[in-house]
Amino acid sequence: MKNIKRFSILAAVLVLTLTILSACGGGGGNGDAADKTIKVAASPTPHAEILNSVADALAAEGWTLEVVEFDDYVQPNVATTDGDVDANYFQHVPYLDQYNSENGTDLVAVGNVHYEAMGVYKGTKNSFDELADGDKIGVPNDVTNEARALQLLAANGVITLKDGVGLEATKLDIVDNPKNIEIVELEAATIPSALPDLAFGVINANYALGAGLTTDNAVAYEAADSEAAETYVNVIVVKAGNEENEKTQALVKAVQSDTVKNFILDTYNGAVQPKF
Repeated sequence: MKNIKRFSILAAVLVLTLTILSACGGGGGNGDAADKTIKVAASPTPHAEILNSVADALAAEGWTLEVVEFDDYVQPNVATTDGDVDANYFQHVPYLDQYNSENGTDLVAVGNVHYEAMGVYKGTKNSFDELADGDKIGVPNDVTNEARALQLLAANGVITLKDGVGLEATKLDIVDNPKNIEIVELEAATIPSALPDLAFGVINANYALGAGLTTDNAVAYEAADSEAAETYVNVIVVKAGNEENEKTQALVKAVQSDTVKNFILDTYNGAVQPKF
């Protein structure tokens, strides 16, 4: 009888210990049902603004949205890979593919949200006709956005690119540069502040909006029916394996809503377009 009683006590202690350990550590992370905070890394404009527009809708579903803002194109992916955030929202799929290839990561896109028209913004010159021999034009220094910038310059007659290079164009694919324009490769986020030293800067819409630039400051935009408009849709990204968990599904549902569609159309004067 004593042995039976001792066994019962030990079993009860074991069950209590496992329960405590489970509550404290087991089952945590992105898929923990008790964790109702969705943490998302995002560029400030327009991504964080778009996310914040659905905070109330997520709260009504029992979720707390925490937006962590980054000013570069690398750290949001690092934070997502490391599990410091549940998702990120700042990039398009070509950039994501390039990042995964170069870093051996397994990040995946789970939902389209919007498209940002890249523009050519005024620096020291107000029109392409004013370009002089040797003038400088700033472009993003990451592979996918630089190709996009070069195609936009080519579409406006500033340079000519090799046939067929499409959205894989580099400076080496420039076959005609009648005014010997110097293409200056810069970190995308720094181009707005560099405009006083450039004839023009080719700038992603998020950085242009963040710098207070408007359509009055631009001389050209990507066409709405361009290859870029279909290719460079900004997406919600998570680490592989998290595509179907509750947080991811709740986040994607919230951002692919009429609330977000109306917010984008009412806020960005055409520089940002919903793509879902």
